[in-house]
Amino acid sequence: MSGTSVLYMSRRRNIQVFEHEKLTTNHNYRGEALTEAELNALLTFNDQNQNEYFVPIRDGVKFTSYVGVIQIGTLTLEILPKADKTHNNSKEVYMQWRDVLLTMLRICKHINVNAVSEANLKQRQSSLLDLYFKMYLKEIERIIHEGLFKRYKPSTENINVWKGRIRFSQHIQRNIITKDKFYTTHQIYSQDHVVNQILKKALHVISVVSSSPDIISQCHKLLGHFEEVSDVKVTDITFQKINPSRKLRSYQSAIKIANIIILNYSPEIKSGGTKLLALLFDMNTLWENFLFRMLKRMDQSDYHISAQESQKFWEKKTVRPDIVLTNKVTNETFIIDAKWKIIDTNKPSDADLKQMYVYNLYWDAAKSMLLYPTNCEATEHFGSYHKGREGENSCKLGFLKVMDEHGKLDMRVGERILEKLEVIHN
Repeated sequence: MSGTSVLYMSRRRNIQVFEHEKLTTNHNYRGEALTEAELNALLTFNDQNQNEYFVPIRDGVKFTSYVGVIQIGTLTLEILPKADKTHNNSKEVYMQWRDVLLTMLRICKHINVNAVSEANLKQRQSSLLDLYFKMYLKEIERIIHEGLFKRYKPSTENINVWKGRIRFSQHIQRNIITKDKFYTTHQIYSQDHVVNQILKKALHVISVVSSSPDIISQCHKLLGHFEEVSDVKVTDITFQKINPSRKLRSYQSAIKIANIIILNYSPEIKSGGTKLLALLFDMNTLWENFLFRMLKRMDQSDYHISAQESQKFWEKKTVRPDIVLTNKVTNETFIIDAKWKIIDTNKPSDADLKQMYVYNLYWDAAKSMLLYPTNCEATEHFGSYHKGREGENSCKLGFLKVMDEHGKLDMRVGERILEKLEVIHN
């Protein structure tokens, strides 16, 4: 490794925090702190996103329920989930919850398991952004090996051969002396089109944001294959211009990752020369999606399992439970609402209970369950509503252990949910 690379690597910093933790410009008990430039970049980014990701505090920020990774200059900041109130914030605990997050993202299709190997997922020095970057670079390598996709595009230029439609006024103006030229608009078969422009833009973003010399070097090597492709500004509207076709099927994964990389990059957030790229996920949505997918994995042919069913509530407002299970034989319905928050046993909020009451009425469900994460055992029972539907009208506070006995994400949560609903029994 060259002296320059060693210096580059020495400037890299990695900080891991849990959701709802604080990080300031003052050193914490692990000796970690933000620089003023990094804090300013975070606050500017948060302001541009309706203060959704952090709560500004004195000399720092307090994180919310969003988890993931933020790259600010040479700082990689990982925000991890945690389903307990213990203050054991050892490095090993951080890595356990990091593995939980990565596995959830993989199950919920946010990480392509075919592109990212198990070895890459377990590389503790790699951030979540590094994994996305490696996924993208692998896709680009495959595309280049197959040959960059070309399309016909209109081109207007002064050429030696008359082809296409001549532009008479410009032709006369430009070629009044030069008789062997023709100013025409014609079709050319070119790599310079919106799809390749998007792919090139994502490579450029990675090259300026990544703190990994290996990834940066690979980006520059791949960019050499895009010399004929124009550098353009890419926005959400640019992605909408893509016309799906059979030839673009092999591009779909790369375009999807490019969308994530480009639209989450904030080059305008500059403080002390830093740039910011954030890849953040709402744990409430991720938890709900994970539980739904794990239930769908269950071999329960007697039950129809759906997510986000909607019914009209008041005027244009609707009600929408997270998960609905319906028995195909008896038509009995069960409602689940996933809540990624830590509560004391038997102390749900009134709003959560009222929400479940409405779901029971609208879906004519005898049983519903508020499902909270935990990492310890909890006593559970169905509590009854005093009014409402005829017959049973109850709701359980369910507490689901996120990790198994080995400290890994519990892959039997689908079965455990059905047990809690008393759909199946031990």
